[in-house]
Amino acid sequence: VSIIEPMRRMAVRSLDKIAFLPFGLMVDRWRWGVFNGETSPAEYNDAWSANMLKYQGLVPPGPRPANAFDPGAKYHIPGNTPYTRYFLAHIYQFQFQRAACKEAGWTGPLHRCSIYGNKEVGERFERMMEMGQSRPWPEAMQAFTGESGNDASAVTDYFAPLNAWLTVQNRGKDCGWEA
Repeated sequence: VSIIEPMRRMAVRSLDKIAFLPFGLMVDRWRWGVFNGETSPAEYNDAWSANMLKYQGLVPPGPRPANAFDPGAKYHIPGNTPYTRYFLAHIYQFQFQRAACKEAGWTGPLHRCSIYGNKEVGERFERMMEMGQSRPWPEAMQAFTGESGNDASAVTDYFAPLNAWLTVQNRGKDCGWEA
């Protein structure tokens, strides 16, 4: 099997997971700027576009009218719904995956680990879930992962093979954007 196909599959997964992270951060960074007064109503759209460039490397597809309110297109903005929960969920899922694979005794690449049918992992997960809302989330996290805080290094661990492959493929090329 060529290395291209597994890397293609992982690249597709990364476009869903990793590409979301800067957007997930950007939404609440914009909201916090509005709430703390750093961003006035007259600056709402410009601040949104500036954050898009800063965090995602994106610009609007064309000039925006003076009365544009692009942030309003994201339900969470007019609905006043925090977005950090989605950002953190994307990190936690990899942290949980890494902890589950460690519990299962997996020593290979994280992206290749399956815990399907592993009773010990299932029991540990069940013990965590039984806490429900009766305990603070860091205690629940500790019960399953052995860590009391979030750790985004699991995302890096999961996508390490793709990163190594892309580093070789992109050697000598100008990649990225200027903010």
